[in-house]
Amino acid sequence: MASYRIRHYREKDYDTVRTLFARGILEHAPAGYRHILRSARVQLGLLVLFAAVRAAAGYWVLGLAAVALALAATWPVVRSFSTSYVQQALSTDLCDISTSYLRAPDSCFWVAEAGGTVVGMVAVAPPQDPAERGVALELKRMSVSKDYRGRGISKALCGEVLRFARARGYGAVVLSTSMVQVAAQRLYEGQGFRKVGTSSPSLLGSLLCFQIFHYRCDLPGGTA
Repeated sequence: MASYRIRHYREKDYDTVRTLFARGILEHAPAGYRHILRSARVQLGLLVLFAAVRAAAGYWVLGLAAVALALAATWPVVRSFSTSYVQQALSTDLCDISTSYLRAPDSCFWVAEAGGTVVGMVAVAPPQDPAERGVALELKRMSVSKDYRGRGISKALCGEVLRFARARGYGAVVLSTSMVQVAAQRLYEGQGFRKVGTSSPSLLGSLLCFQIFHYRCDLPGGTA
């Protein structure tokens, strides 16, 4: 098992970090697609589509073709949840990482390095939710290269965020992750996070039963 070290982000890491983040998010799109197809609401919709086309055209083959077209059209829609999230991140905080995380108060950005290559990343910053500001910090942009998973890197990166928040007197760390990131959910729950809510990224996401899970980890001794 290759060794690794956790260190602060440097400007030379810029391109690698952005690529690592994008790949990590986009690889979950197929799992999201499969999850949506297993949804009772979506399956019922496909059944109704098949029945309606078959009744109107009189041929079951045309009904199957309509279902196939619907399935093909659903894939780019589902993938757009991931691509739009990546584009938003790359054009905002990950556009100028040093300013967003290393020069801003109560913020930081770490990378995991193995063999001279950045293979993992995580950030922490004040949360988006105004109700949590001054009380909690938010774990953000966690990603580990596929080839280096299962080696404790994600746990180590998560630990850096928890220690950072605790050292500054914060009472909790919050985060959000998608419903299909099962391994991430297990990691966070193993580190003391508990699910405190769910939301959908959009109205379309709600219709397709695509959810975002919100987690919180209360820190002992926090006073912020």
